[in-house]
Amino acid sequence: MQTFPDALRSILTIFWIGGLWVIGLLVGPLLFHHLDNGLAFKMVAVMFRAMAWVGIIAGLYIFIRMLWVDGLRTFQALEFWLIVLMLVLTLVNHFAVFPGVAEVKPSMHTAAEGVFGGGFHNWQTISSLIYLAQSALGLVYITRGSAK
Repeated sequence: MQTFPDALRSILTIFWIGGLWVIGLLVGPLLFHHLDNGLAFKMVAVMFRAMAWVGIIAGLYIFIRMLWVDGLRTFQALEFWLIVLMLVLTLVNHFAVFPGVAEVKPSMHTAAEGVFGGGFHNWQTISSLIYLAQSALGLVYITRGSAK
């Protein structure tokens, strides 16, 4: 039987990585299929922001728990670096890319402008690639048996 801190780590891992996959592969596409794009975008954006906070909380807890249990040895574990990378990607997406999307979205008529030369669609592509990388890293983390 797991101790409470270890069980909490497992639950947070499942909630974070499972949430990434469910929203990215199921909920988001279904919303865009059944709703108009504007409403679907708003709803998916809310869910992605919520998942970012889940990722921040879960990532920080898992990070701290790994350091607490394994000490400096944890820096040698691939699982530790997967969590660190997922957490960094979550922070970048939430605090750097999402604000860019929100800033450019109202001025979509000037889509040829923007930091990366394409405005909204480039910000959205960057965010999607970051989300895909997080999901793939989470899959590697889970398949290595790290969510025990």
